[in-house]
Amino acid sequence: MHELDLKAVGKRVRYKSYKGSIGKKCKNLFLDKIVDKEKSRTIYKRNFSTTKLNEKWVTDVTEMRVGENKLYLSAMMDLHNREIVAYDVSIAPNFKQITRMMNIAWTKLSETDNLIIHSDQGWQYQMQEFQDDLKKHGVKQSMSRKGNCLDNAVMENFFGILKKEMYYGHEDEFKTVENLKNEIENYINYYNNFRITKTNNYQKPSSCRQI
Repeated sequence: MHELDLKAVGKRVRYKSYKGSIGKKCKNLFLDKIVDKEKSRTIYKRNFSTTKLNEKWVTDVTEMRVGENKLYLSAMMDLHNREIVAYDVSIAPNFKQITRMMNIAWTKLSETDNLIIHSDQGWQYQMQEFQDDLKKHGVKQSMSRKGNCLDNAVMENFFGILKKEMYYGHEDEFKTVENLKNEIENYINYYNNFRITKTNNYQKPSSCRQI
C-alpha cells in the first residue's frame, strides 16, 4: 500500500451511549409474548403499532462530525405518525441536552394521554432524574434489551434516513458545527412538514397532528 501510495479508510466509530449499569433499567414494553405450544417455546415479537398519537414514543442520540468536532442529535419520535416531536442538537451529549429535549416534548402531551417512551439502555435513560421526570408526567418507561438495536429500529431508521439524505457524501460541505446544526434543523422541518412516506400512508408526519 505504501509503494502504491494507498491509504486505508478507518471505520467510523458509532456513538454508543451504553456505559453499563449506572441506574435502574426497565423492561421492553414493546414486546408481545407469543407461546408456541407445538414447539414448546416462547417467542417475543416487537410491536411498534399504535392506534393514536402520544401512545408510543421512541428516542435515541446519534453523532455526526464536522472535521475534528462532533455534534450530537437527541430526538424523540411519535410512532403513530413518525413525527419528530422534539429534538436537541448539541456539541456535548450530556443530560442537559436530554432535559432540553424533554421540556419541548412535554408540550405535545396532554393529561389524558397514556404514553410509553422507549429507548435503548443508554446512561441518560438510566438516570434517576430522567425516570423521575417520566413519572411526574405519568409516562411509562421502556428499554431495549441489552445489545439489541432492533428493539429501537424505528428510531435507528430515522437517523439512517437523515444521514443518507443530508449528511453522507456532504461532510466536506459543512465548515462549522453551527452550519451542520442549521442543516439538521432544516432537515427535521422538511421531514415533519413536507416528506411523505408509505409507512405514514403517504402523508407528511405533521398532517396527522393537525387534524
